[in-house]
Amino acid sequence: MSHFRSKILDLGGFINPRVVRDHTKRKVFEQFEPERQALRYVIHNTSLPQRVRAQAQLQLASMHAYTRSTQIKNRCVAGGVPRSVIRAFRLGRYQFRQQALAGELPGVKKASW
Repeated sequence: MSHFRSKILDLGGFINPRVVRDHTKRKVFEQFEPERQALRYVIHNTSLPQRVRAQAQLQLASMHAYTRSTQIKNRCVAGGVPRSVIRAFRLGRYQFRQQALAGELPGVKKASW
């Protein structure tokens, strides 16, 4: 069943409700970001009438929370953990170490000096 869900959500690795929720937040943010940028432009444009700017501000405030960038949490795509995630690889430190030692990450090798 989880394999079927994985294909629908195009997620790889570990799947739990938090990973699915984070994936949903990323998709919704990506979809609504141009609209949010347009509203922010209207709000900050001082040459427009105050009424138009206030309406844009209300519209921006009434948008769903998932449309905000602050809702997105960096999670490990392999393990689903939210802490100590290396952004460049989107992996938690433990998964990063395992995959690096197995040679699964291109350009990564163990330091020796």
